[in-house]
Amino acid sequence: MSRLNRFVALAVIPIVAISLALLIGAIIIVLSSLDTEGSLNFLLPLVAYESLLQGATGLSFLDVDGGTVSFALSIDPDRAIRSLSNTLAAAAPLVLTGLAVGVGFKGGLFNIGGTGQVLVGGIFAALVGANVADLPVPIAFPLALAAGMLGGALYGFIPGALKAFSGAHEVVTTIMLNSLAAFAIVGLVNDIFKIQGPTFARTGDVGNAKVPILFGIDGLLPFIIALVAASIAYVVIYRTTLGFEIRTTGANPSAARYAGMSPRRLIVLTMSLCGLFAGLAGSIEILSLGYYPAVFGTTIGFAGITVALLGRANPIGIVLAALLLGGMRAGAPAMQITADIPIEIIDVIQGLILIFIAAEVVIRRLLRIRGDKVTPGELQTVSRSYGQVA
Repeated sequence: MSRLNRFVALAVIPIVAISLALLIGAIIIVLSSLDTEGSLNFLLPLVAYESLLQGATGLSFLDVDGGTVSFALSIDPDRAIRSLSNTLAAAAPLVLTGLAVGVGFKGGLFNIGGTGQVLVGGIFAALVGANVADLPVPIAFPLALAAGMLGGALYGFIPGALKAFSGAHEVVTTIMLNSLAAFAIVGLVNDIFKIQGPTFARTGDVGNAKVPILFGIDGLLPFIIALVAASIAYVVIYRTTLGFEIRTTGANPSAARYAGMSPRRLIVLTMSLCGLFAGLAGSIEILSLGYYPAVFGTTIGFAGITVALLGRANPIGIVLAALLLGGMRAGAPAMQITADIPIEIIDVIQGLILIFIAAEVVIRRLLRIRGDKVTPGELQTVSRSYGQVA
């Protein structure tokens, strides 16, 4: 199979899933107009999606006047810069949490612990950032980032070791570790690392460790960091011996062991890599904020699952999927203001995308999409526990 044919085979289901999710979202929006306008407004989805696109990119392609719709391409440069900045800022952590899940898939592991790893990476970055706040930016910022990556990697090491040496399933352990991280960090910030002065519990300011703004665009540097991380992940997974061993262990751990590989070592290493990427995402989130609040809620860990599945566990696909979902998040407020559609519709659409991706076999049969089912081969082993025989 040529690269082009393989790309088409891999992309067809995500494209169909996105299209179906947007279609169902449009139906929901039309039905909601009964409550807001007293009658069905079949133009409302066009207005909503157009404002969503405009909020994400600054691009407008429709002119809605009463009951008529005409095509009118336009762009506001100032708004485009603000919109793209918001999109990049929203997409950057999604790329990293998507990698935290996607790399796990390559090793036959389902890392649901992205949220906990994000939180641990964030608190590590906040504490180190506060202690190096007065150092020059080129020193303080990388140190805080490295601390967050280390914290996430250590937190990913725990379920990896449990999986490798006791056979404990990573789905169960990572879910429990998510809650442990959330509650433990709340206690630490409230009782140990809380600073005096602010009206709410939080850590100290990170000062010069805060994410620098490049060319006046807030999300540019975080997105560049995410692209570098995705590039490194691609090279490691597809161009190195280590990546080959990870993929082989994910596809068939028994064969990997027979070939002289160490599945236990690779399980621990893979989960640590997953934690490293998630910790980097948490570092960027907290260093963009400037401190760690005692109450810090984030959904980017679980959103990484959708990103990884939509991107087919491929770093390139993960970047594209993160841009799509990040654009939806960035454009949602504009949609709410313009079309009076609650931003929660974005969560509904993203959930529908995940459902359709997971139901690939059903989608292919119902829509008569020809060709063999193409999925990341390692997904077949994510529910297998092979720690005892590694």
